[in-house]
Amino acid sequence: MDPILLKIVVAGGFGVGKTTLVGAVSEIPPLNTEENLTAAGCGTDRLEGVEAKSTTTVAFDFGRLTLDVPQPMILYLFGTPGQDRFLLTWDDLSHGALGAVVLVDTRRMADSFTAVSFFEQRAIPFVIAVNEFDGAPHQYTPHEVREALDLPETVPIVLGDARNTRDAATALITLVEHALHVTRTPRPSTSEPSYDL
Repeated sequence: MDPILLKIVVAGGFGVGKTTLVGAVSEIPPLNTEENLTAAGCGTDRLEGVEAKSTTTVAFDFGRLTLDVPQPMILYLFGTPGQDRFLLTWDDLSHGALGAVVLVDTRRMADSFTAVSFFEQRAIPFVIAVNEFDGAPHQYTPHEVREALDLPETVPIVLGDARNTRDAATALITLVEHALHVTRTPRPSTSEPSYDL
């Protein structure tokens, strides 16, 4: 049986763990476009909460994961750059994607709104994966995260560590299940009937 090929986007704010998640699950050496942060980004890139970060993705990350669920699936993973100045690349990276994993750092929740809005506006199915960083002052429940991001109950939320292969794979599997369910669920028509005059 030939595997199903699926494109998945891994998105979120700057320094939230996108490159780490792709690397944690990829069965091939992941491609990344990490470059050193320079003085040119001062005043443009917000480093609050990630002051120790010295590199940033400037194009995308790429990895691959094969799942042996009822039918084999190959997930092609595309990690987006996190800064708003690279947002123009997101449309290209999201073209043809089944859905997206939006990584969230609860220490910097406001950085998640751009990614959530991006996928909502384009009607691309997504799940929230809360990256539970070491040293976070408080662990939030999925309900608290849902309220903070003003998400409908239909958007799944998973908690985990982007460095952990099992947690990262769980986020991806949750997305695939959610996106396949969404695409199979008929939506009521919202268009008005047109009349020729």
